[in-house]
Amino acid sequence: MDKILARNINDFVTSFPLKDKLKKSTFLITGATGLIGSTLIRCLSAMDEGIRIIAPVRNIEKARRMFGSDYGAVEFIGCDLAAYDYSSLGRVDYIVHCAAPTASKFFVDSPVETIDIIFNGTKALLDYSRSCGVRGFVYLSSLEVYGTILDDSSPVTEDVQGYLDPLSVRSSYPMAKRAVENLCAAYAKEYGVHARIARLTQTTGAGIAHNDNRIIAQFARLAANGEDIVLHTKGDSARPYCYTTDSISALLYILMKGADGEAYNVANENTYISARGMADYLKANFAPSINVRVDLSNDFGYAPPTKLRLSSAKLRKLGWQPQYSLKEIFENLIEDIGYQE
Repeated sequence: MDKILARNINDFVTSFPLKDKLKKSTFLITGATGLIGSTLIRCLSAMDEGIRIIAPVRNIEKARRMFGSDYGAVEFIGCDLAAYDYSSLGRVDYIVHCAAPTASKFFVDSPVETIDIIFNGTKALLDYSRSCGVRGFVYLSSLEVYGTILDDSSPVTEDVQGYLDPLSVRSSYPMAKRAVENLCAAYAKEYGVHARIARLTQTTGAGIAHNDNRIIAQFARLAANGEDIVLHTKGDSARPYCYTTDSISALLYILMKGADGEAYNVANENTYISARGMADYLKANFAPSINVRVDLSNDFGYAPPTKLRLSSAKLRKLGWQPQYSLKEIFENLIEDIGYQE
């Protein structure tokens, strides 16, 4: 684990007010090798509260290499999420379901597989939650469920829905996410499963993969290396962002204090910015020698332009507060990129 991420996790553990409530609990966490899943595991382990962690993964060796010897207590299980027999695990208190495809190109090239992975994997975990009586289940959804919204004059609350084209293969991802949100609500209503939904905006922070191709990671990497930022759209799409440990804090608040069958936006409202605005912000504040250029292309599988000024008021009512501003997010990202290199 690099020093920036270690510092972030130490700050999180020192300040997180609900950690005593997790003492000696058992977590099942999917997506353990992804940014959010891996950071969640590291944060829970660092709490030193006797927390047991079970992590189903596709590749055990990859997971063990990623976490190293410091995480020998994490129980990695190599399996297909949709087919695994979870009844062998014994008591599980909490499930945080982070696993999902994340690459736009995959959504376009493999839309059937995208839907299958998202829906069937989640259904298997909900069935297990029903049978074993988990105390809390959080499904990681996405801001993409909102579809296309072009009016950002007012905050987007959880009851708002924009347009999604059901005949676009790129919609395989957000349509599947919408379907699974409904599935969570249905299991909560019909079977009493304690399922809650976290609609995460784009989350980033120390520990991002070297090949992370999301826009905030790409732009931070270019600025850190003194390279020009090239936009392949006009850069009109806008959204807020959230730092990794702020997102982890939000997930745990939803897990312990959220309402069954409800969705919660996870975003730092004060970081709302367009893609073009982000490029200009980085140039002005971190890399004045670079240029920002536009080279339009339709070959990258980008989501349709949208402006999602997400409201986090519902989440804040649970007691959550983000800690990292946009400037601090970029300071940490750029420092981390320099450390990695």
